[in-house]
Amino acid sequence: MAAFTKLLPLIAIVLCQSLSGVLSTPVPGAAKRAQECESIEVRREWRDLTVEERLDYLRAVKCLQSTPATNTTPREGIVSRYDQFQAAHFDLAMQVHAVGHFLPWHRHFVTLYHNALKEDCGYKGPATFKDSPVFDDVTGFGGNGVPGTAKPVAPPPNPGMPSLPGLPGGPTAPEGCVQTGPFKDHIVNFGPGVTTKTPGCLIRGIFEDVRNNVNSTSLAVQLSQKNFEDFRNFIEIQGPPLAVGAGLHWAGHAIVGGMMMDGYAAPGDPLFYLHHGNLDRVWWKWQMMDPENRLYQISGPATIFPPRRNVTLDFQLPFATIAEPLAVREVMDSRAYPGCFTYAD
Repeated sequence: MAAFTKLLPLIAIVLCQSLSGVLSTPVPGAAKRAQECESIEVRREWRDLTVEERLDYLRAVKCLQSTPATNTTPREGIVSRYDQFQAAHFDLAMQVHAVGHFLPWHRHFVTLYHNALKEDCGYKGPATFKDSPVFDDVTGFGGNGVPGTAKPVAPPPNPGMPSLPGLPGGPTAPEGCVQTGPFKDHIVNFGPGVTTKTPGCLIRGIFEDVRNNVNSTSLAVQLSQKNFEDFRNFIEIQGPPLAVGAGLHWAGHAIVGGMMMDGYAAPGDPLFYLHHGNLDRVWWKWQMMDPENRLYQISGPATIFPPRRNVTLDFQLPFATIAEPLAVREVMDSRAYPGCFTYAD
């Protein structure tokens, strides 16, 4: 199945990850910021945007895909501003998955992308997320890939990997190039399944067998987690009592398939940002259920490599060439600068 080769280390690391961690929960007002928000944006689900807002969002994404990059390092092949975000995720993948700062890092990554849509391409609407089908060819992100139109990249043998739906070695859907919708002609410069510039089509393989792992029952179990350590492990890729390997994070990637199944190059599909916007919304909902204790609660490893240490609120989040590093504490409260946003629900 295409896109699995580079993802295997990430999956194996998370499946074997200990659930232990040290919680860090300072007083919510403890963080000091030099700037304040001029306004608070309310992020809305895709269906709640007007048709005009949806079309403008899609226009802005296509604009970003055609706007020349402001920095073409460190990865060869960066052409557009859109490429810069995919390349940053590609190069930082092993630093921002299966770690305690997985959720804070992706929160700010989505915000940086949204800021680029506004600043570089004039988008006026809010950031959005998907909690519903978004595959309309006109007011959505296009349909499924056409089987047989993309060369699959077979994952290497991995006897220790469970053969679960949506995981390498388990059932998946046929995939191919997306040939309808606004991104049918988009050239993806990186991935899936490779580490060098390999321009090709946007690949999808919609796989609905894991849809129960992103339904309301799964969400309720996710929100019932008692502390951040359990919450982050449940959402990223695990998720008992659901099948191991089918947390909200991984299942959301598996449903779209194709490019989204590549743990490095997944931002090549614009749906990546809506999916991670939804994950951030779920984290925000969990935080708001007990803000006094949860707003600044962080735990888990700062690295997947030895020597191991626990992440703290002062840990610096890296963003390659798209932004300067910033401390975890700076993104824990989405309503504070530099986030300046909340969610409608």
